[in-house]
Amino acid sequence: MSAHSTRCGYVALLGAPNAGKSTLLNRMAGAKLSIVSPKAQTTRFRVLGIVSRGATQILLVDTPGIFRPRRLLDRTMVDAAWEGATSADISVLLVDARTGLTNGVRAIAATLAEKRIRPWLVLNKIDLVAPPSLLALTEAISAELPVGPVFMLSAATGDGVADLLDALAGALPESPHLYPDDDLTNLPDRLLAAELVREQIFLQTHQEVPYGAAVQTERFEQRRDGSIRIEAVIMVGRAGHKAILIGDGGSRIRAIGTAARRELESALEHKVHLFLTVLERPGWDESQTFVRQTGPET
Repeated sequence: MSAHSTRCGYVALLGAPNAGKSTLLNRMAGAKLSIVSPKAQTTRFRVLGIVSRGATQILLVDTPGIFRPRRLLDRTMVDAAWEGATSADISVLLVDARTGLTNGVRAIAATLAEKRIRPWLVLNKIDLVAPPSLLALTEAISAELPVGPVFMLSAATGDGVADLLDALAGALPESPHLYPDDDLTNLPDRLLAAELVREQIFLQTHQEVPYGAAVQTERFEQRRDGSIRIEAVIMVGRAGHKAILIGDGGSRIRAIGTAARRELESALEHKVHLFLTVLERPGWDESQTFVRQTGPET
C-alpha cells in the first residue's frame, strides 16, 4: 500500500445469541450504536458502525445472533445475519469463552464451512475464564472449522480490542472511504430512537415481556428551539404484555420513556420530548408488513 492510499471494507460480526457482538461493536466504535441487553437475540438490524483506524475505514456490521428460527421474524433475522457474512470482506466469529463450543456455535461453524467462509476467530469475555481453557477452546473450534487469525479479548473491559482493530485495518482492501470520516453509523435517527426504546423494554421488563415487542417511530421532528419531538408506538401480541408494559398507573411505561429519553439525548445531543403508546397487535411477528417495518433489513 502506498503512503497515501486508503483502505476500506466491511467486517461482519457473527455469533450465537449473547456472544457479545453488540458490546464489541459499541466498544470498537467508541459509541453506542447497537442495543445491549442481558437477553439473547437483541439485535434485529444490521447496524453499521464506522471506525477510522489510521488510513483505513472499517465498516462494522452487527448481525442478529444466529439461532434456530421459529417465527417469520426469527427467519428474517437469521437470513440477515448470513447475508452480512457472505457479503463482507472479513467475517469475525465471536464466541463466548465462558460457554465455549455449544451446539449453537457448532451449527454456525458448520454453515460457515458449507459457505466456504473462513472467519477470524474472536474469543470474548476472557476476563471471566481461566487462561488455560482458551487454548483448548481455540483447538476445539478449529477442529470444526478452518479459521483465520485468532484474537482473545473482553468487549466489556476493552482488553485486546485495539489489537483486533489494528489487524482489521491492515487486512482490508485498498479502497476509497465510503463514508465521511466523522460519521459513526448509517443508522437513521428514527431507527435509533426505536431501538433505544426497545432496549429499555428489554432491560426493565426482564422475563415478563418476551421478544414479541416491537417499536416503530411514527414521528421524529426537530423543533424551532432545537429540541426533538419523538412519537413511538410499542406493539405487543398479547393483552397481558400490554398491561405489563404500562404498569400500575402507567408507572412502567413512564420509567421506560424516561430512561430511553436520557439515552436519546446523549446520542442525539439535543433535548428530547419522547411520547410512547402501547398497542396490542396479535400476530405482528408473522406479518410480512410489520416484519419489514420493525425487523431486520433485508
